Amino acid sequence: MKPVIAIVGRPNVGKSTLFNRMTKSRDAIVADFAGLTRDRHYGDGRIGDREFIVVDTGGFEPTCDTGIVKEMAKQTRQAVAEADAVIFVVDIRGGLSAQDHDIARYLRTVGKKVVLAANKAEGMVESPLLGEFYELGMGEPHPISAAHGQGIRSLTEAALAGFPFEDDDADVDVASPIRLAVAGRPNVGKSTLINTWLGEERLVAFDMPGTTRDAITVPFERNGQKFELIDTAGLRRRGKVFEAIEKFSVVKTLQAIADANVVLLLLDATQGVTDQDAHIAGYILESGRAVVIAVNKWDAVDDYQRQLLQRSIEQRLAFLKFASVLNISAIKRQGLGPVWKAIADAHASATRKMSTPVLTRLLLDAIEHQAPQRAGMFRPKLRYAHQGGMNPPIVVVHGNSLEHVTAAYKRFLEGRIREHFKLTGTPLRIEMRSGKNPFDAKG
Repeated sequence: MKPVIAIVGRPNVGKSTLFNRMTKSRDAIVADFAGLTRDRHYGDGRIGDREFIVVDTGGFEPTCDTGIVKEMAKQTRQAVAEADAVIFVVDIRGGLSAQDHDIARYLRTVGKKVVLAANKAEGMVESPLLGEFYELGMGEPHPISAAHGQGIRSLTEAALAGFPFEDDDADVDVASPIRLAVAGRPNVGKSTLINTWLGEERLVAFDMPGTTRDAITVPFERNGQKFELIDTAGLRRRGKVFEAIEKFSVVKTLQAIADANVVLLLLDATQGVTDQDAHIAGYILESGRAVVIAVNKWDAVDDYQRQLLQRSIEQRLAFLKFASVLNISAIKRQGLGPVWKAIADAHASATRKMSTPVLTRLLLDAIEHQAPQRAGMFRPKLRYAHQGGMNPPIVVVHGNSLEHVTAAYKRFLEGRIREHFKLTGTPLRIEMRSGKNPFDAKG
Protein backbone atom coordinates (compact mmCIF):
# COMPACT_ATOMS: atom_id res chain seq x y z
CA MET A 1 0.00 0.00 0.00
CA LYS A 2 1.30 3.46 -0.89
CA PRO A 3 2.52 5.47 2.13
CA VAL A 4 0.62 8.72 2.82
CA ILE A 5 2.53 11.92 3.59
CA ALA A 6 0.62 14.90 5.04
CA ILE A 7 2.09 18.41 4.70
CA VAL A 8 1.21 20.69 7.64
CA GLY A 9 2.29 24.10 8.88
CA ARG A 10 0.98 27.57 9.67
CA PRO A 11 -0.45 29.72 6.85
CA ASN A 12 1.78 30.98 4.03
CA VAL A 13 4.92 28.92 4.69
CA GLY A 14 4.84 27.27 1.23
CA LYS A 15 2.94 24.00 1.83
CA SER A 16 1.10 24.09 -1.51
CA THR A 17 4.30 24.92 -3.41
CA LEU A 18 5.94 21.90 -1.76
CA PHE A 19 2.91 19.76 -2.65
CA ASN A 20 3.22 20.78 -6.30
CA ARG A 21 6.94 19.90 -6.26
CA MET A 22 6.38 16.49 -4.69
CA THR A 23 3.55 15.57 -7.08
CA LYS A 24 5.21 17.25 -10.10
CA SER A 25 1.90 19.01 -10.73
CA ARG A 26 0.24 22.38 -10.43
CA ASP A 27 -2.87 21.06 -8.73
CA ALA A 28 -2.64 23.23 -5.62
CA ILE A 29 -3.30 26.96 -6.04
CA VAL A 30 -0.32 29.01 -4.90
CA ALA A 31 -0.37 32.75 -4.08
CA ASP A 32 1.46 35.00 -1.66
CA PHE A 33 -1.18 35.46 0.99
CA ALA A 34 -2.26 33.44 4.01
CA GLY A 35 -5.15 31.02 4.21
CA LEU A 36 -5.52 30.30 0.49
CA THR A 37 -5.73 26.51 0.91
CA ARG A 38 -8.87 25.60 2.83
CA ASP A 39 -9.77 22.24 1.33
CA ARG A 40 -7.37 19.36 1.23
CA HIS A 41 -5.56 18.41 -1.96
CA TYR A 42 -4.30 14.91 -2.58
CA GLY A 43 -1.97 13.72 -5.30
CA ASP A 44 0.36 10.90 -6.32
CA GLY A 45 4.10 11.34 -5.97
CA ARG A 46 6.99 9.21 -7.16
CA ILE A 47 10.67 9.18 -6.31
CA GLY A 48 12.60 6.60 -8.33
CA ASP A 49 10.46 3.44 -8.23
CA ARG A 50 8.73 4.43 -4.99
CA GLU A 51 5.18 5.75 -5.12
CA PHE A 52 3.32 7.61 -2.38
CA ILE A 53 0.26 9.80 -1.77
CA VAL A 54 0.72 13.43 -0.68
CA VAL A 55 -1.95 15.44 1.16
CA ASP A 56 -1.79 19.26 1.22
CA THR A 57 -3.65 20.92 4.10
CA GLY A 58 -4.76 24.43 4.96
CA GLY A 59 -2.92 26.70 7.40
CA PHE A 60 -3.00 24.95 10.78
CA GLU A 61 -3.96 26.88 13.91
CA PRO A 62 -4.51 24.17 16.55
CA THR A 63 -5.68 26.54 19.30
CA CYS A 64 -8.30 28.42 17.28
CA ASP A 65 -11.88 27.28 17.95
CA THR A 66 -14.01 29.60 15.81
CA GLY A 67 -15.16 29.92 12.20
CA ILE A 68 -13.44 28.63 9.10
CA VAL A 69 -10.06 28.38 10.85
CA LYS A 70 -11.55 25.82 13.26
CA GLU A 71 -12.85 23.76 10.30
CA MET A 72 -9.44 23.93 8.58
CA ALA A 73 -7.77 22.74 11.81
CA LYS A 74 -10.24 19.83 12.00
CA GLN A 75 -9.35 18.80 8.43
CA THR A 76 -5.65 18.97 9.18
CA ARG A 77 -6.04 16.80 12.29
CA GLN A 78 -7.87 14.21 10.19
CA ALA A 79 -5.10 14.33 7.56
CA VAL A 80 -2.46 13.75 10.24
CA ALA A 81 -4.49 10.88 11.71
CA GLU A 82 -4.58 9.08 8.35
CA ALA A 83 -0.99 9.83 7.32
CA ASP A 84 1.96 7.51 7.74
CA ALA A 85 4.39 10.44 7.95
CA VAL A 86 4.05 14.22 8.40
CA ILE A 87 6.18 16.96 6.86
CA PHE A 88 6.02 19.98 9.17
CA VAL A 89 6.87 23.10 7.13
CA VAL A 90 8.33 26.23 8.76
CA ASP A 91 9.56 29.49 7.23
CA ILE A 92 13.30 30.09 7.80
CA ARG A 93 13.01 33.73 6.71
CA GLY A 94 9.99 34.43 8.91
CA GLY A 95 11.62 32.73 11.87
CA LEU A 96 10.07 30.69 14.65
CA SER A 97 6.60 31.73 15.81
CA ALA A 98 4.28 30.86 18.68
CA GLN A 99 2.05 29.10 16.15
CA ASP A 100 4.94 26.81 15.15
CA HIS A 101 5.31 25.84 18.83
CA ASP A 102 1.56 25.09 19.05
CA ILE A 103 1.75 22.83 15.97
CA ALA A 104 4.87 21.06 17.28
CA ARG A 105 3.13 20.48 20.63
CA TYR A 106 0.18 18.91 18.84
CA LEU A 107 2.36 16.73 16.56
CA ARG A 108 4.23 15.35 19.57
CA THR A 109 0.93 13.99 20.95
CA VAL A 110 -0.12 12.03 17.82
CA GLY A 111 2.84 9.65 17.71
CA LYS A 112 3.44 9.99 13.96
CA LYS A 113 6.77 10.19 12.20
CA VAL A 114 7.49 13.92 11.65
CA VAL A 115 10.11 15.45 9.34
CA LEU A 116 10.82 19.16 9.79
CA ALA A 117 11.23 21.20 6.58
CA ALA A 118 12.68 24.74 6.80
CA ASN A 119 11.35 26.32 3.61
CA LYS A 120 12.52 29.40 1.68
CA ALA A 121 16.14 28.44 2.45
CA GLU A 122 17.61 29.20 -0.99
CA GLY A 123 21.19 30.35 -0.36
CA MET A 124 20.81 29.68 3.38
CA VAL A 125 21.73 25.99 3.69
CA GLU A 126 24.48 26.74 6.21
CA SER A 127 22.62 29.63 7.86
CA PRO A 128 22.75 29.94 11.68
CA LEU A 129 19.03 30.78 11.47
CA LEU A 130 18.38 27.03 11.16
CA GLY A 131 19.53 26.60 14.76
CA GLU A 132 16.45 28.14 16.35
CA PHE A 133 14.17 25.46 14.87
CA TYR A 134 15.78 22.80 17.08
CA GLU A 135 13.67 24.37 19.85
CA LEU A 136 10.62 22.65 18.38
CA GLY A 137 11.95 19.22 19.42
CA MET A 138 11.25 17.80 15.95
CA GLY A 139 14.82 16.77 15.17
CA GLU A 140 17.11 18.23 12.53
CA PRO A 141 15.47 20.76 10.19
CA HIS A 142 15.85 20.02 6.46
CA PRO A 143 16.64 23.27 4.60
CA ILE A 144 14.61 23.33 1.36
CA SER A 145 13.35 25.73 -1.27
CA ALA A 146 10.00 24.51 -2.57
CA ALA A 147 9.89 27.39 -5.07
CA HIS A 148 13.29 26.47 -6.56
CA GLY A 149 13.11 22.69 -6.04
CA GLN A 150 16.13 22.53 -3.73
CA GLY A 151 16.37 19.75 -1.12
CA ILE A 152 13.01 18.19 -2.08
CA ARG A 153 14.40 14.74 -2.92
CA SER A 154 16.32 14.31 0.34
CA LEU A 155 13.30 15.58 2.31
CA THR A 156 10.99 13.06 0.59
CA GLU A 157 13.48 10.23 1.14
CA ALA A 158 13.66 11.14 4.84
CA ALA A 159 9.84 11.05 5.07
CA LEU A 160 9.66 7.65 3.30
CA ALA A 161 12.57 6.07 5.21
CA GLY A 162 11.50 2.99 7.14
CA PHE A 163 8.35 2.24 5.13
CA PRO A 164 8.32 -1.06 3.20
CA PHE A 165 8.77 -0.77 -0.55
CA GLU A 166 6.35 -2.82 -2.62
CA ASP A 167 7.26 -3.62 -6.20
CA ASP A 168 4.06 -3.59 -8.28
CA ASP A 169 5.78 -5.57 -11.02
CA ALA A 170 6.60 -8.47 -8.73
CA ASP A 171 4.88 -11.73 -9.60
CA VAL A 172 1.48 -12.04 -7.96
CA ASP A 173 0.87 -15.15 -5.87
CA VAL A 174 -2.30 -16.52 -7.43
CA ALA A 175 -2.93 -18.75 -4.35
CA SER A 176 -3.26 -15.78 -1.99
CA PRO A 177 -6.69 -14.17 -1.47
CA ILE A 178 -7.92 -11.98 -4.33
CA ARG A 179 -8.14 -8.39 -3.05
CA LEU A 180 -11.39 -7.06 -4.47
CA ALA A 181 -12.15 -3.35 -4.00
CA VAL A 182 -15.71 -2.13 -4.55
CA ALA A 183 -15.46 1.48 -5.72
CA GLY A 184 -17.85 4.12 -6.98
CA ARG A 185 -19.62 7.35 -6.15
CA PRO A 186 -21.42 7.71 -2.81
CA ASN A 187 -24.79 5.99 -2.46
CA VAL A 188 -24.54 3.66 -5.48
CA GLY A 189 -24.98 0.61 -3.22
CA LYS A 190 -21.43 -0.55 -2.47
CA SER A 191 -22.08 -1.58 1.15
CA THR A 192 -25.47 -3.08 0.22
CA LEU A 193 -23.78 -5.27 -2.43
CA ILE A 194 -21.14 -6.56 0.01
CA ASN A 195 -23.80 -7.24 2.66
CA THR A 196 -25.77 -9.21 0.02
CA TRP A 197 -22.68 -11.27 -0.79
CA LEU A 198 -21.97 -11.92 2.88
CA GLY A 199 -25.59 -12.63 3.75
CA GLU A 200 -25.42 -10.37 6.80
CA GLU A 201 -25.46 -6.71 7.78
CA ARG A 202 -21.68 -6.66 8.14
CA LEU A 203 -21.31 -3.07 6.84
CA VAL A 204 -23.41 0.00 7.62
CA ALA A 205 -25.73 0.57 4.64
CA PHE A 206 -27.92 3.67 4.85
CA ASP A 207 -29.69 5.83 2.31
CA MET A 208 -27.40 8.79 2.82
CA PRO A 209 -24.28 9.51 0.74
CA GLY A 210 -21.00 9.16 2.61
CA THR A 211 -22.04 6.59 5.25
CA THR A 212 -18.81 4.63 4.71
CA ARG A 213 -15.92 6.69 6.10
CA ASP A 214 -12.99 4.36 5.58
CA ALA A 215 -11.90 1.46 3.41
CA ILE A 216 -13.08 -1.65 5.28
CA THR A 217 -11.61 -5.10 4.53
CA VAL A 218 -13.77 -8.22 5.02
CA PRO A 219 -12.49 -11.81 4.47
CA PHE A 220 -14.81 -13.89 2.27
CA GLU A 221 -14.72 -17.31 0.62
CA ARG A 222 -16.72 -18.46 -2.40
CA ASN A 223 -16.46 -21.90 -4.05
CA GLY A 224 -13.09 -22.49 -2.36
CA GLN A 225 -11.61 -19.16 -3.57
CA LYS A 226 -10.62 -16.74 -0.82
CA PHE A 227 -11.26 -13.03 -1.24
CA GLU A 228 -10.60 -9.87 0.71
CA LEU A 229 -13.54 -7.56 0.02
CA ILE A 230 -12.66 -3.88 0.38
CA ASP A 231 -15.64 -1.55 0.78
CA THR A 232 -14.42 1.95 -0.01
CA ALA A 233 -15.84 5.32 0.90
CA GLY A 234 -17.58 6.94 -2.08
CA LEU A 235 -15.62 9.45 -4.13
CA ARG A 236 -17.52 12.58 -5.11
CA ARG A 237 -16.81 15.94 -6.76
CA ARG A 238 -14.48 18.16 -4.75
CA GLY A 239 -17.09 20.90 -4.30
CA LYS A 240 -19.55 18.40 -2.82
CA VAL A 241 -17.26 17.24 -0.02
CA PHE A 242 -18.13 19.13 3.13
CA GLU A 243 -17.29 17.13 6.23
CA ALA A 244 -13.66 16.87 7.27
CA ILE A 245 -13.90 13.13 7.99
CA GLU A 246 -15.22 12.47 4.50
CA LYS A 247 -12.60 14.69 2.84
CA PHE A 248 -9.77 12.43 3.91
CA SER A 249 -11.58 9.14 3.27
CA VAL A 250 -10.76 9.90 -0.40
CA VAL A 251 -7.12 9.09 0.39
CA LYS A 252 -8.12 5.68 1.74
CA THR A 253 -10.20 4.98 -1.37
CA LEU A 254 -7.25 5.76 -3.65
CA GLN A 255 -5.04 3.53 -1.51
CA ALA A 256 -7.60 0.71 -1.64
CA ILE A 257 -7.81 0.89 -5.46
CA ALA A 258 -4.02 0.90 -5.80
CA ASP A 259 -3.71 -2.03 -3.36
CA ALA A 260 -6.45 -4.22 -4.94
CA ASN A 261 -6.02 -7.00 -7.50
CA VAL A 262 -9.45 -6.39 -9.02
CA VAL A 263 -11.74 -3.36 -8.72
CA LEU A 264 -15.51 -3.64 -9.12
CA LEU A 265 -16.64 -0.24 -10.41
CA LEU A 266 -20.25 0.21 -9.36
CA LEU A 267 -22.48 2.55 -11.39
CA ASP A 268 -26.00 3.76 -10.55
CA ALA A 269 -28.47 2.98 -13.37
CA THR A 270 -30.82 5.73 -12.17
CA GLN A 271 -28.15 8.43 -12.52
CA GLY A 272 -26.18 7.33 -15.59
CA VAL A 273 -22.43 7.75 -16.08
CA THR A 274 -21.28 10.97 -14.41
CA ASP A 275 -18.00 12.90 -14.58
CA GLN A 276 -17.09 11.40 -11.23
CA ASP A 277 -17.60 7.84 -12.51
CA ALA A 278 -15.21 8.67 -15.35
CA HIS A 279 -12.64 10.10 -12.88
CA ILE A 280 -12.76 6.96 -10.73
CA ALA A 281 -12.47 4.76 -13.85
CA GLY A 282 -9.46 6.83 -14.95
CA TYR A 283 -7.75 6.32 -11.60
CA ILE A 284 -8.39 2.55 -11.76
CA LEU A 285 -6.83 2.44 -15.25
CA GLU A 286 -3.87 4.59 -14.16
CA SER A 287 -3.28 2.22 -11.23
CA GLY A 288 -3.23 -0.74 -13.65
CA ARG A 289 -5.90 -2.68 -11.78
CA ALA A 290 -8.13 -5.32 -13.36
CA VAL A 291 -11.70 -4.00 -13.47
CA VAL A 292 -15.29 -5.21 -13.78
CA ILE A 293 -18.12 -2.69 -14.31
CA ALA A 294 -21.43 -3.45 -12.58
CA VAL A 295 -24.51 -1.30 -13.16
CA ASN A 296 -26.59 -1.40 -9.96
CA LYS A 297 -30.33 -0.61 -9.60
CA TRP A 298 -30.90 -1.99 -13.13
CA ASP A 299 -34.39 -3.04 -12.08
CA ALA A 300 -35.32 0.60 -11.31
CA VAL A 301 -35.03 1.93 -14.92
CA ASP A 302 -37.14 1.40 -18.06
CA ASP A 303 -35.97 0.22 -21.51
CA TYR A 304 -35.36 3.73 -22.84
CA GLN A 305 -33.13 4.65 -19.85
CA ARG A 306 -31.26 1.36 -20.28
CA GLN A 307 -30.44 2.15 -23.90
CA LEU A 308 -29.24 5.63 -22.98
CA LEU A 309 -27.11 4.16 -20.20
CA GLN A 310 -25.46 1.57 -22.46
CA ARG A 311 -24.62 4.30 -25.01
CA SER A 312 -23.24 6.48 -22.21
CA ILE A 313 -20.97 3.68 -20.95
CA GLU A 314 -19.66 3.04 -24.49
CA GLN A 315 -18.86 6.75 -24.96
CA ARG A 316 -17.70 7.97 -21.55
CA LEU A 317 -15.88 4.80 -20.43
CA ALA A 318 -14.49 3.90 -23.87
CA PHE A 319 -10.99 3.58 -22.36
CA LEU A 320 -12.30 0.60 -20.30
CA LYS A 321 -13.67 -1.26 -23.30
CA PHE A 322 -11.68 -4.34 -22.21
CA ALA A 323 -13.86 -4.58 -19.04
CA SER A 324 -17.01 -6.68 -18.70
CA VAL A 325 -20.21 -4.68 -18.09
CA LEU A 326 -22.90 -6.46 -16.03
CA ASN A 327 -26.35 -5.36 -14.92
CA ILE A 328 -27.33 -6.14 -11.32
CA SER A 329 -29.67 -5.32 -8.47
CA ALA A 330 -27.82 -5.68 -5.16
CA ILE A 331 -30.94 -5.29 -3.05
CA LYS A 332 -32.88 -7.94 -5.05
CA ARG A 333 -29.85 -10.24 -5.47
CA GLN A 334 -30.24 -10.24 -9.27
CA GLY A 335 -27.35 -10.84 -11.70
CA LEU A 336 -24.68 -11.49 -9.03
CA GLY A 337 -23.49 -14.88 -10.37
CA PRO A 338 -22.03 -13.51 -13.64
CA VAL A 339 -20.25 -10.79 -11.63
CA TRP A 340 -18.20 -13.42 -9.79
CA LYS A 341 -17.28 -15.13 -13.07
CA ALA A 342 -16.18 -11.77 -14.54
CA ILE A 343 -14.08 -11.03 -11.41
CA ALA A 344 -12.41 -14.47 -11.64
CA ASP A 345 -11.72 -14.00 -15.38
CA ALA A 346 -10.29 -10.50 -14.82
CA HIS A 347 -7.98 -11.75 -12.05
CA ALA A 348 -6.86 -14.73 -14.14
CA SER A 349 -6.09 -12.40 -17.07
CA ALA A 350 -4.19 -9.93 -14.86
CA THR A 351 -1.97 -12.73 -13.50
CA ARG A 352 -1.59 -14.78 -16.73
CA LYS A 353 1.92 -15.97 -17.56
CA MET A 354 2.95 -15.35 -21.17
CA SER A 355 6.01 -17.20 -22.42
CA THR A 356 8.74 -15.41 -24.37
CA PRO A 357 8.65 -17.75 -27.41
CA VAL A 358 4.87 -17.33 -27.77
CA LEU A 359 5.05 -13.53 -27.38
CA THR A 360 7.89 -13.31 -29.89
CA ARG A 361 6.00 -15.47 -32.40
CA LEU A 362 2.91 -13.26 -31.98
CA LEU A 363 5.10 -10.17 -32.54
CA LEU A 364 6.69 -11.55 -35.71
CA ASP A 365 3.29 -12.67 -37.07
CA ALA A 366 1.90 -9.19 -36.41
CA ILE A 367 4.82 -7.55 -38.29
CA GLU A 368 4.29 -9.94 -41.20
CA HIS A 369 0.62 -8.99 -41.28
CA GLN A 370 1.28 -5.25 -40.94
CA ALA A 371 4.74 -3.67 -40.60
CA PRO A 372 5.18 -0.56 -38.42
CA GLN A 373 5.05 2.76 -40.22
CA ARG A 374 8.32 4.32 -41.40
CA ALA A 375 9.29 7.58 -39.66
CA GLY A 376 11.50 9.58 -42.04
CA MET A 377 14.67 7.57 -42.62
CA PHE A 378 13.84 5.09 -39.89
CA ARG A 379 11.59 2.06 -39.83
CA PRO A 380 11.24 0.55 -36.35
CA LYS A 381 12.64 -2.98 -36.13
CA LEU A 382 10.80 -5.11 -33.56
CA ARG A 383 12.90 -8.19 -32.78
CA TYR A 384 11.49 -10.07 -29.76
CA ALA A 385 9.13 -9.67 -26.79
CA HIS A 386 8.88 -10.98 -23.22
CA GLN A 387 6.65 -10.48 -20.19
CA GLY A 388 7.83 -7.69 -17.88
CA GLY A 389 5.27 -7.94 -15.06
CA MET A 390 1.81 -8.94 -13.92
CA ASN A 391 -1.27 -7.21 -12.53
CA PRO A 392 -1.26 -5.43 -14.94
CA PRO A 393 0.44 -7.64 -17.56
CA ILE A 394 3.38 -5.83 -19.15
CA VAL A 395 4.86 -6.90 -22.48
CA VAL A 396 8.35 -5.55 -23.23
CA VAL A 397 9.32 -5.34 -26.92
CA HIS A 398 13.01 -5.07 -27.86
CA GLY A 399 14.45 -3.79 -31.12
CA ASN A 400 15.80 -0.68 -32.83
CA SER A 401 14.28 2.79 -33.41
CA LEU A 402 11.28 1.79 -31.31
CA GLU A 403 10.67 5.38 -30.23
CA HIS A 404 9.09 5.80 -33.68
CA VAL A 405 6.43 3.13 -33.07
CA THR A 406 3.06 4.90 -33.16
CA ALA A 407 0.30 4.62 -30.53
CA ALA A 408 -1.95 3.10 -33.20
CA TYR A 409 0.56 0.30 -33.89
CA LYS A 410 0.85 -0.40 -30.14
CA ARG A 411 -2.94 -0.77 -30.02
CA PHE A 412 -2.71 -3.17 -33.00
CA LEU A 413 -0.16 -5.31 -31.11
CA GLU A 414 -2.23 -5.13 -27.93
CA GLY A 415 -5.30 -6.42 -29.78
CA ARG A 416 -3.45 -9.46 -31.14
CA ILE A 417 -1.92 -10.30 -27.74
CA ARG A 418 -5.31 -9.93 -26.02
CA GLU A 419 -6.97 -12.17 -28.59
CA HIS A 420 -4.36 -14.93 -28.31
CA PHE A 421 -4.19 -15.03 -24.49
CA LYS A 422 -7.92 -14.25 -24.08
CA LEU A 423 -7.20 -11.32 -21.78
CA THR A 424 -10.34 -9.71 -20.43
CA GLY A 425 -10.93 -7.15 -17.70
CA THR A 426 -7.30 -6.08 -17.36
CA PRO A 427 -5.25 -3.28 -18.88
CA LEU A 428 -2.26 -4.45 -20.94
CA ARG A 429 0.85 -2.30 -21.09
CA ILE A 430 3.34 -2.50 -23.95
CA GLU A 431 6.80 -1.05 -23.38
CA MET A 432 9.28 -0.43 -26.21
CA ARG A 433 13.00 -0.75 -25.45
CA SER A 434 15.45 0.17 -28.17
CA GLY A 435 18.89 -1.43 -28.28
CA LYS A 436 21.93 0.84 -28.15
CA ASN A 437 23.30 1.98 -31.47
CA PRO A 438 26.98 0.85 -31.47
CA PHE A 439 27.88 3.81 -33.72
CA ASP A 440 26.46 6.48 -31.34
CA ALA A 441 29.67 6.62 -29.28
CA LYS A 442 31.91 7.04 -32.33
CA GLY A 443 32.57 10.56 -33.51
